[in-house]
Amino acid sequence: MTPQQYVQQKAVASGSSFYYAFLFLPAPRRAAITAFYAFCREVDDVVDEVTDPGVARTKLAWWQAEVAKAYAGQPTHPVMLALMPLAADYGIEQRHLQAVIDGCQMDLEQTRYLDFAGLKSYCHLVAGIVGEVAARIFGQTDPRTTEYAHTLGLAFQLTNIIRDVGEDAMLGRIYLPVNELQQFDVKAHEILKRTYSDRFTALMRFQAERAHRLYDEALALLPDADRRTQKPGLMMANIYRTLLREIEHDNFQVLHQRIRLTPLRKFWLAWKVQALGRM
Repeated sequence: MTPQQYVQQKAVASGSSFYYAFLFLPAPRRAAITAFYAFCREVDDVVDEVTDPGVARTKLAWWQAEVAKAYAGQPTHPVMLALMPLAADYGIEQRHLQAVIDGCQMDLEQTRYLDFAGLKSYCHLVAGIVGEVAARIFGQTDPRTTEYAHTLGLAFQLTNIIRDVGEDAMLGRIYLPVNELQQFDVKAHEILKRTYSDRFTALMRFQAERAHRLYDEALALLPDADRRTQKPGLMMANIYRTLLREIEHDNFQVLHQRIRLTPLRKFWLAWKVQALGRM
C-alpha cells in the first residue's frame, strides 16, 4: 500500500463529514487535506483507542518525534510520507501538527473543564488549528480568513461535544464546563450514568445556542474574496449544522446513542453548497 492509498483509506474509514467536502476539491488540494486529516485521525485515535494512559503518552511522544523528523527531511510513517511533499505548497507548518498533538495530550491529562474559557483553549488546539490548516489548503488568499476558520472550527468542535456526550461519559470525560453544569443543576454523576432530565435538556439547549451563534459569527467573518475557495468549509458547516439541528429535533437524546446523518444526506448537503451555493 502506498502512503497515498494509506491516507485515503484512513479518511474513508473514518466516515467523517469532512470526507464529503474533500470530494469536490482539485486533486492536489484533495491529496493535501486527505493526508492532513489522516494525521489528525492517527493522533486522535491514540487517545480514543489506547486504554493505558502511559502507552498513549508514549505513542504521542513518538508522533512528536516523527513530526520533528519529517520536517527535518526524514519521515517514516505513511501519513507523513504522504503529507510532507505537499506541506510547503499549502503552508502546513510543524507548529500546526505539534499543536494538534498537544490537544490530544490534554485529553490524557484533563477530563473536566471549569469554564468555557478553558474548554475554548482545548478546542483551539484540536479544532481551531485544524480549521486554519484546512483554510490554507482550500486556497485562502485573505489573512482575515484565518479568524473565520478558527471560529468555524470551534463551532464544529462544540457540535462534536454535544453529539458525543454519552460516548465521552463512557470514557469518564465530560467536556461540558463545570460552571455551566452547576448553572443548570446537572450533576456530573448523572451524565456519567447517562441519566436524562429536564435540567440536562436545558443545559444542552444552552450549548446548542452557543454553537449556532458561532456558526453565524464564522460565516459573517468569511471575507468575500475567499468565499469561493472556502466552499469545502461551507460544505462542512452545512453538514455539521444540520446534524446539530437533528440533535435539537431529537430533544438532545445523546446520552445513550450517537445521532448521525446518513452518508447520502451528507453528500447531498455538500453537493448543494458546491452546485447551488446555498446552505
